[in-house]
Amino acid sequence: MKVDEIMDVALRRGFIFPASEIYGGVSGFWEYGNLGTLMKRKWEDAWRHHFLSLDQNYYEISTSNIMPEAVFKGSGHLEHFNDPLTACTKCNQRFRADDLITDACGKNAEDMTTEEMELAINEENIKCPRCGGDLGPVQLFNMMFCLDIGAAGGTKGYLRPETAQGAFISFKRMFEVLRNRLPIGIGIVGRVYRNEISPRQGFFRLREFNQAELQIFFDPDTFDEHTSFDDVSGTPLRVRPLDRDEEVEMTAGDFRDTYGIGRFYVYHMVKIQEFYLDVLKVPRDKFRFRELSERERAFYNKVHWDIEVDMETLGGYKEVAGIHYRTSHDLSGHQEMSKQKMQVNIDGKKFVPHVLELSFGVDRNFWALLDLAFAKEEERTVFRFPPRMAPITVAVFPLLNKQPLIEKATEIYSQLASIMQTDYDRGGSIGRRYRRQDEIGTPFCVTVDFDTLEDGTVTLRDRDSMEQKRVGENALLGEILSRVAQ
Repeated sequence: MKVDEIMDVALRRGFIFPASEIYGGVSGFWEYGNLGTLMKRKWEDAWRHHFLSLDQNYYEISTSNIMPEAVFKGSGHLEHFNDPLTACTKCNQRFRADDLITDACGKNAEDMTTEEMELAINEENIKCPRCGGDLGPVQLFNMMFCLDIGAAGGTKGYLRPETAQGAFISFKRMFEVLRNRLPIGIGIVGRVYRNEISPRQGFFRLREFNQAELQIFFDPDTFDEHTSFDDVSGTPLRVRPLDRDEEVEMTAGDFRDTYGIGRFYVYHMVKIQEFYLDVLKVPRDKFRFRELSERERAFYNKVHWDIEVDMETLGGYKEVAGIHYRTSHDLSGHQEMSKQKMQVNIDGKKFVPHVLELSFGVDRNFWALLDLAFAKEEERTVFRFPPRMAPITVAVFPLLNKQPLIEKATEIYSQLASIMQTDYDRGGSIGRRYRRQDEIGTPFCVTVDFDTLEDGTVTLRDRDSMEQKRVGENALLGEILSRVAQ
């Protein structure tokens, strides 16, 4: 299976591996190896460059992973951040009830109530997957990790289940720092923690994972305005609305007119699609926005569209990101809990800002790149990553282990390594070295041979076409950079 083949390469070559592996690992916890860390960092840097440049007032901050209980009372997470839990009455194994229903009969159970899930389990005669025993009642389970703060344990805290709350509780300070203007975008990239009942799908559903989120605070009276909307109104969006049975294409302008969603929201949908299609190079027919029903979407969202990518390893379209209109839910909740005013005063108008959230699962996007890029060919295994996402951009080889070739290859390696992630390899035949780089997705290889010493040209090999071209040493860097930018 493709998922097993990808995981084999990922483990052998240092993309990802189970956490605490020598002790048997713990479900839902994974770690990035050397190549995975490089690729994850490239994805995050691309995200920063694309989204923080959308407005002069969008910035990144870094906030605490541990927050006191009051934060999550104010946000509503203590009351609402729950998943449906059922346990086997025989072996006591615990499961997510909605997952069991989906696996057993293909129904989408995410928007069912606990009572409806119990009824479905009974009607479909769903048993414990582990021992075949009967399943107990469906109950709600809060997914946050609780901990005690301080030596005496006098203060109760939680590991953050999303980066978003860091932006909300920092809003008042950032509004002053950024000179009392709206809109303000506060981005956070970092770790979050969710005590999933039964993590599944390998690397896709985790208990500790990475998010990249941008919270955009704005005047709700301007929700149907955006200064650059006319520039994108003709852009076709690929969407799956609730009233359609399949994906449809419609321009951003027609989409806004048809579904009555504010221009501020739709503009950012266009920019999200650009990120996936133009930066990550996701094939258009593998990408879509899917509208969530009121019962499916998170408790704080008024408008919610998931960004989904079609992945063979996961059996179809899966969520990798979301764009959410959170209204003033979070700031109003924190205002009430903290007794600190979250109102702003813009030209004499006082109001609590609303929030548009752009939320991305870094690890899910990482896996999507592995899924889409992997290919098994007759003579090689290859990851066809977009060049800017590949962990190693270029590898440099001396054709033979001869000192003049080694010296020249080392010189070229040093020049390239100061600009981009570069590998150097002189072990084994040139063919084996090409195959090693193909397997980790390196888009370009440079070979130094005896002609290099004579005329200053090297062989530049393209990963995807396997074509080779002689390039002058002085033109090499420019040639690689131009190909990366394509």
